[in-house]
Order: sequence, then C-alpha cells, then structure tokens
Amino acid sequence: MKVYLVGAGPGDPGLITVKGARALSQADCVLYDYLANDRLLELAPAACERIYVGKKRSQHEMSQEEICALLVKQAQQGKTVVRLKGGDPFIFGRGGEEAEALSAAGIPFEIVPGVSTPFGLAAYTGVPLTHREHTSAVTFLTGHKVDAIDWGKAGASETVVVFMGLTHFSQIASEMICHGRSADTPAMAVRWATRATQETLVGTLATLPALIAAQGLKPPATIVIGEVVRLRERFNWFEKLPLFGKKIVVTRDHRQSSSFGSMLEECGAEVIACPVIEIQPPSDPEPLRTAIAALATYDWVVFTSVNGVRRFVSELDASTVDLRALQGRIAAIGSATQAALEALHLKVDLVPEEYVAESLVLAFQNVGLIGKRILLPRAKVARDVVPVELNRRGALVDVVEAYQTGVPADIGDRVSQALAAKPDWITFSSSSTVTNFFAHATPGDLKDCRIASIGPVTSASLRAAGVEPHVEAQPHTMDGLLAALLRAN
Repeated sequence: MKVYLVGAGPGDPGLITVKGARALSQADCVLYDYLANDRLLELAPAACERIYVGKKRSQHEMSQEEICALLVKQAQQGKTVVRLKGGDPFIFGRGGEEAEALSAAGIPFEIVPGVSTPFGLAAYTGVPLTHREHTSAVTFLTGHKVDAIDWGKAGASETVVVFMGLTHFSQIASEMICHGRSADTPAMAVRWATRATQETLVGTLATLPALIAAQGLKPPATIVIGEVVRLRERFNWFEKLPLFGKKIVVTRDHRQSSSFGSMLEECGAEVIACPVIEIQPPSDPEPLRTAIAALATYDWVVFTSVNGVRRFVSELDASTVDLRALQGRIAAIGSATQAALEALHLKVDLVPEEYVAESLVLAFQNVGLIGKRILLPRAKVARDVVPVELNRRGALVDVVEAYQTGVPADIGDRVSQALAAKPDWITFSSSSTVTNFFAHATPGDLKDCRIASIGPVTSASLRAAGVEPHVEAQPHTMDGLLAALLRAN
C-alpha cells in the first residue's frame, strides 16, 4: 500500500522524470486529470485501473475532496496508487491537500516532482525566465484571485509568470500598468506548452488581451511578462520542427507503437495512440514448441517480423533448447527484423532488397533449396507467398504459428476518439490494422486527413477499403514511414 503523487510535466510525455515513469510502471491504479498527457498512461501495466478525475476549468469530474477520498480508498485496498498531476504536484497543483489527506489516514506516500509548466514553456518557446543581461528575478502567481494580489510588488518583478490567468488577463494587465509597469512590456500567452498543439501569442501588456480575444485562445494557458519575451525570436526551436502541430494517429499494437511514437514526437508531432491490433500468444503453442525441439534439423529459419522473433525467442527461453541448437542459416524480411536478430548476436545471412514476401522469395533464387528444411515462425494469419514459392523450389517448409493478432476490446472507442481529434495523418503498418480500423470507420470519416502506408501490401488493403494512401514508405519500415511523412510536410 502506497500512493505516489507524480508530476506528469507540462505536456510532452518525454518530460516525465525517470522516477515518475517507474512509479507508473508499478501502479495498480492511476488517477489522472485533464492536464496529464494520456500517452503517459501507456507506461502503466495493462491490468492497471485508470480513473479520470477531471479537474478542467469549471468542469470537474470530481471535487478535490472526492479525489482525496478516492486516493485514500484505493490505497486502503492494498494498492500501489499513482496520482498523475500536470506539471509539479506542489506548484499550484493542490498536491499539498492530497498529501494532507493521505497523512491524516496514515497512508504512506511519496511526492515525485515534475517539470513545472513555466519551465517547460520557457524551453519550448525559446523564452528563458532568467537571463543575466535581462532579468535575475522571477515571480510566479495564479490568476484566480486578481484582487488578492499586491500588484505593486508582484508587477515590479523583472519576469512575471501567471498560472491560470487567461480568463482574467485583461484585468491583470490593467492592474500591472496602473501600478507602474510599462504598457509596452513584452508579454506572451502559451496554450498547451510543450505539446505539438502548443499555441503562442506574443504582444505587450497593452495589446495581448485583445490578441487573446481575437484568436479565441482558451485555457489551459500560461502567461509570461517581461523583457525576456523578446528573446523568443532567436531561441524558438520547437515550433520549427518539421512535424510541429501535426496530429498523427498510430494504429500499431501499443507495445510496438512507443518507439515510432517517440520518433514522431521528436519531430514535433502530436501522437494519437489508436492500437487496432493486439499481439497475442499463438492459439496453440505446441507446433512452435515441437519445431524448437527439432531446431538443429533445420537448414534455414526465416523470420518475417519482429513479433515472430520475439515470440520464437520467448518460447525458446521457456524450453530446454538454447540458441546453440540453431545451426542453420537465418533469413529476415526487413531491417527491423534483422536488427532484432542481431541484438541477440545472431548473424543474418539473407535480407531482401525490398521488405516484402515477393522480394524475400527472389533473394533465395541463387540458394539451393532442394531437400532443405526451412522453419517459418510467423503470424497465424499471413500471406502464403513465401512457403508456397519455397516449396515449389524443392524446400520442405514448416510453417508454425508464433503469434496471432487480436482486436482490442475497446477498439470502437479508440477509433472514434482518434477521428474526433481531427488528425492530420493516420498511419497504417499492416493489412490487419487496415481491416480492423475500417470495421469501425468509413472512408468518408477520413476525408479531412491524409493516409500513410508502410508498404504495397498495406496500400492494396487500403485501396480495397476504398482509401487511396497519400504516401507509401520506402523502404517498407517504420523508419521509412517516418521519412515519407517528413517528405510530405
């Protein structure tokens, strides 16, 4: 039994601390709010209970008292509980109130600090809160109760950061000007700082209120006032990233999507995780176990996916056989599969020029196959191009199910939520992702976004579903898919 009050950071999921990520990985229950990036929930175990507690301006799913009571209740059931809070729990995050409730109930807890929103905002807008040539003092305040602030004192600070001040900023600006701050003082409002959806408005104390109204800027937003705002013209890097502002749906299995999602985020994109497949153990593991027991008798082992490698090795580890029994040669259909094998210190003898089944068959054209035994551990449902063609050339191919692709229970909700986000791109990495996605969507639902395909087989499935892909990866890998997206933007 323990509760972790974890700062989720300002929005970019990469800004959570190592300790915060570790707490999430051990959680039985996570209570999260509006400001915490949903992507962080992927760090929690699959069986972890995820409870949304709201805390959106004027729209609270639960009151603070109810959240505190729920924390206590969940912990008293013997659970490891994470309260995931935007920014830092102890900087306008009401973490103190939650700590008080836990302390009063005698529940052990730990506070895990997070990157506070102003610090993330400063980095991602190119506006340092301090600079030896411009400012050596910063004041942080909340804009909830404007009349309770001593504006003569607060407004005199060289840099002023206002949390939750968007709604009352016109009054805040007037108070600061009335108390001696120049109307020409640079000022900046930033919504969803550090996310791909970051919106930045720059003006002065006099002009920024009108800019906010004209642009219809909505909370959550943070305001920075001071000469340091002028430095944004030189230091702004985030909003110049090639995919900044793009919302991109990733349809892969969630265990596979994280690395691709991270690559997209590094390019400035907002990733919308929408896994429409689940990688599951084989329906019957015995054929794979039998093949592994006879591993020494095979002349070739052919891997057509990273999932096939992982499942094969997992079953191998659980058996009495080890890698020394693998005396034959190895073929891999693509660079990612090759990399997964080489990570195990296995030499890959054959990789086709193009990462499709037809190209793999061509790669065998100069290899004598008559009477050769070939093991092909693959998905339960897959095209038969490889085994049919290799058998035709005299090989003895044993096709065994190493894994199967299932459908997530909440796929309908996930697809609806992804479409509701109005994405710029939807990425498809296999025919299965296409089939499962369009079981819950129509081509008309995608008329306002573009489609990216990993390769010709997936593209053919998209066309069969009535959708023409806008780009196709070359090479047919996740790296190739990223490159295609970059070329198209």
